[in-house]
Amino acid sequence: MAAFRIVIADDHPLFRDALRLAVSQTVVDGEIAEADSFDALCARLRAAPDIDLVLLDLNMPGMNGLSGLLYLRAEFAAVPIVVVSANENPRVVRRALDLGAVGYIPKSAAATAIRDAIGALLAGGAWLPPALGARLPDSAGDAALVALLNTLTPQQSRVLMLLSEGLPNKQIAHAMQVTEATIKAHVSAILHKLGVDNRTQAVIVARQLATEVTEPASEPSAAR
Repeated sequence: MAAFRIVIADDHPLFRDALRLAVSQTVVDGEIAEADSFDALCARLRAAPDIDLVLLDLNMPGMNGLSGLLYLRAEFAAVPIVVVSANENPRVVRRALDLGAVGYIPKSAAATAIRDAIGALLAGGAWLPPALGARLPDSAGDAALVALLNTLTPQQSRVLMLLSEGLPNKQIAHAMQVTEATIKAHVSAILHKLGVDNRTQAVIVARQLATEVTEPASEPSAAR
């Protein structure tokens, strides 16, 4: 297999090591980078946008669950992202795929399955474990919301993430290094695109994306 550039994004060092082993056993002479937070991942992708695959933990610091995935898919649309998560809730899996993930690997998966998934994804395919794929709900109920979320620009997705943390416009402006007037314009655009009447309703949508991702405390090892 040809050389690839891969980023492992997970805040647990032991699981990053396990994923690194799985990747190194699948990819010959691949370049493997790591990130332990949402901000670190974004910095890595801005510095090297030609990444072939990101293995993404939904519960890293700064991710806010699926809100982080929404932003990453908007900002780095050309980079394939596979979710690697301890959360096997079919609704979360369905939502992640609808928001643009190319696959979903449970952290409970055996090392052989993880290697198979990485190989399939780097070959340009998609991947779900058969047992999990068979349990996925129909996406029709969420289709309207997902379609609206996918109309947000990267900046608007980031503002929505920060709104879910309860930050006022001034603090969001500071975090994004823009003016408060710019944030007010983004908030107005978000309300219009999501079809909601006020900031509170937008926050409810954002927090739904964050709180529906709740992983178990333990981290199954992929090194077995």
